[in-house]
Amino acid sequence: MEFFARCAGGFEDVLARELRTLGMRRVRPQVGGVIFFGALEDAYRACLWLRSATRVQLVLARVAATDADELYQGVAALPWERHVPPEATIAVDAHGENPELRNTKFIALKVKDAVCDHLRDVRGARPDVDAKDPDLSINVAVHPRKATVYLNLSGASLHRRGYRQEGVQTEAPLKETLAAGILLAAGWDRIAAKGGCLADPMCGSGTFSIEAALMLADAAPGLLRQRWGFEGWLGHDRDLWERVRGQALERRRSVRGVRIIAGDLSEAAVRIARANASRAGVADLISFKVDDAANLARRMRELRGAGDVPGLMVANPPYGQRLLSQGELPEVNAALSAAADAIPASWGIAIVSPDLAVDTALGRVPQEVIDCYNGPIRVWTRLYGDGTERQVQHIVSLAGQDRTVSVADENSGQFAARLRKVAKERAKWARKAHVECYRVYDADLPDYAVAIDLFQGSGQNEGERHFVIEERRRPASVDLQRAARRFADAVALSGAVLDIPATHVIARPWQQRQRGEQARLARTPLTISEGACRFEVDLARSGAGQFLAHRSVRSLAGSLAEGRRVAALFATSGLALVNAAMAGATSTVIVDGSKEWLGEAVGQLRENGLAGKTHRQACEDVRMWLAREAAAHRSYDLVICEAPAWLPARDAGGRDWDLSRDCLRLLCAAGKVLSADGVMLLAYDDPNVRLDYDALERAGLTPENVSGRAVPHDFERSRNAPRCYLIRRRR
Repeated sequence: MEFFARCAGGFEDVLARELRTLGMRRVRPQVGGVIFFGALEDAYRACLWLRSATRVQLVLARVAATDADELYQGVAALPWERHVPPEATIAVDAHGENPELRNTKFIALKVKDAVCDHLRDVRGARPDVDAKDPDLSINVAVHPRKATVYLNLSGASLHRRGYRQEGVQTEAPLKETLAAGILLAAGWDRIAAKGGCLADPMCGSGTFSIEAALMLADAAPGLLRQRWGFEGWLGHDRDLWERVRGQALERRRSVRGVRIIAGDLSEAAVRIARANASRAGVADLISFKVDDAANLARRMRELRGAGDVPGLMVANPPYGQRLLSQGELPEVNAALSAAADAIPASWGIAIVSPDLAVDTALGRVPQEVIDCYNGPIRVWTRLYGDGTERQVQHIVSLAGQDRTVSVADENSGQFAARLRKVAKERAKWARKAHVECYRVYDADLPDYAVAIDLFQGSGQNEGERHFVIEERRRPASVDLQRAARRFADAVALSGAVLDIPATHVIARPWQQRQRGEQARLARTPLTISEGACRFEVDLARSGAGQFLAHRSVRSLAGSLAEGRRVAALFATSGLALVNAAMAGATSTVIVDGSKEWLGEAVGQLRENGLAGKTHRQACEDVRMWLAREAAAHRSYDLVICEAPAWLPARDAGGRDWDLSRDCLRLLCAAGKVLSADGVMLLAYDDPNVRLDYDALERAGLTPENVSGRAVPHDFERSRNAPRCYLIRRRR
C-alpha cells in the first residue's frame, strides 16, 4: 500500500529519515510530507512511532479532476463500501486548487456527495456527516489535472500526544511534532543513544524536554493516544494493531537519573510542564525549576558528567510578535546568550525563533537554518554545531569606553570602525550647528546598508539618548540570513559605539518593514528640541514622525514666515507649520484629510504654546480645500507643501493621491490662493518626480530650485534627501 505522512514544511528530510529508520520502503520526500510504501503493519507503526509527522494517510486513488464533474465521477467510482462501515460517520476536507476547482469547501462538498451517493446506491442509505468527530476522515488534495484521495489513518493531528491537559496550557505552546522535528534535526536521537544530556532554559510548558525524554526512554509518542482514525475503517485489523502496540510497550526502556534540566521564569508555566511530564511518564528524567535562563550555569551541576557526554541546548524563546514587545527582546537574547555560554563547548544548540538577531546575540553562525512555521508565525530553526566558539569584537566607544560585543559576521569590525569615524565627525558638526537630532550613518559601507538616526531628548526627557537604525532594501541576490546577521551586528555595535543601551534602540529590519510590522512596535514618545521649537516624536514610527531630512526645509519655512499668513497643505505632523508660527506668522491654517495626522499637528502647536483663533485646522481633502478657498478669493502669503508620494482616497468615490501624477495639478490649484507677492514652499522626497517648468510657466508660476539650501549636512549623501522649490506667481 502507498501512504503519505504529512509534516511541517521544512522537516520533510527529518521525517524521511524517521521512516527509513522504521524500515519503510520507497521513501520519497515531497513538499509538506513523505510518500512511503508498506503493509498495514507498517502504517500502524508509522502512526504510533513517527515523532515529526502530523498525519499518516492511506492513498486510495488518484482521479482526474480538471473540473467538478470529473472529480465527482472519479471519487464516486471508488469502492467506498470496502472502507466505510455501515452506520459510520464521515468527514471530508480538501486542500489545493486548479483553474476550475478553486474553493476548498466546494471541493470537499463535491467529494462528500460522491462518497455518499455511491454508498446510497450500494447500501440504500447515505452515511451521516460529522465534521468535528467523524468515525472516518477522508482527505482530497487537488492538483492541476488530478486529485489524490486519502483515508486519514491517524485521525486527529499527531501532535496531540495525550499528555497535555485540554485547556490548561501556556500562551503559544510549541507543537509536539514541531518540537520533535527540531530535536531530530539537531541530532538528539543520536545524542540520547550515547547517554547525552539536554538543557532547555526557556521551557514554557515543557514540550522540548518531554519530547526529548520520550526519545531517551525509546517510548513511542503515540502510546497515550486514546483514539485513532483507522479504528473507524473497515480495513482495520484489531489484533495486528494490539500486537504492534504491545511491541512498543515492551520496547520502552527504563532510564535512571536526571538527564534533562528545564526552567522558565513563569511559575505557572513550570507547574504545567511538570504536570505534562508526569502524564507522559518521564517526570523522573527532567528537573524543572522556576529560574532565569541566564542562571543556567549554576544548574548544570544537576547533570552529572555533562561535560563528558554529548549534549544539546534547545530553546523556544518568547517571540516579539506575540509574547513580548520588541523592547524586551534584547533582554531575552542576553539571557539566551548567557545560557549558551554555560553549556560545555562540545554541546550543540537548537533555537526556534522569528527573531533574526539570535545569531548576533549568541556570537555564532548556524550550520543549518530551517524555515518553518510555529502556528501562524514564520520562524527559523537555527542549528549550531558543537565546538562553535562565540565571536566578539573589541571596540572603543565615542566616550572612550572599552567594550566587547558579540557578533555573527567576522567582517563587522569594519562597520564599527567606519561608524566610529563618521559619528565622531557628525557629533563635532552637530555641536557647532546646535543640532541635537541628526543622521549619524547612511549606508557608508555597501555590506552594512543601514541608516542610523540619533535623537537626544529635551525637557522631561533631558539627557536621554536614543537611536533608530533602519535596514535598506535588501537586493534579492543577498541571502536573507546573511543580511540579517549583518543588520543585527550593526544594531549591537551601534549601541556600543554610541554609548546607547539596547533599551533605547529602535531597530527596523527590511524584512519586517516589508510586512508592515513596525505598527506592532510599542509607542516610544520622546520630547526633542529643534531650534526654538519643541516637538514630541514617536521613535517607533517611520521617520519618528519628524523626518530629520526635512530639518532645513522647516528652517526655510521659518525664515519665510514672519508677518505672513501661512497655509500648510498636508499635515506631516505640522512641524514646518510650527517653525513658521514660531517665526512670527500672523495666522496659520493646516489642511489634511486625516483626522489622526491633523490631531498630531495640533498637538505639536500646543506643545509650543501656539493655540487660539490665529491657528486654524481644516480636515478635508487638500484639493477640495484649495478650490473652495480660491472660489472665496482668499489668499495666503506662504503656502507650505510637504507633499507625500502617495495617499489613499478618503472616500469610496475618491481617487488615491499620487505625487507623480497629481503634483502639477496641485501646484496650479495652490497658485490660485497665493497672494501677489506670496511664495509656495514645495518639498518632497521622491527622486523620480520632476517638475514640469514649462507647464508651470503657462500657469503663471515661476519655480526656483533651492534643493541645495534644503539638504542638511548629515543628508548630503542620502538618496532620500528632499527636493525643494520656491514657487512664485509671475509678475
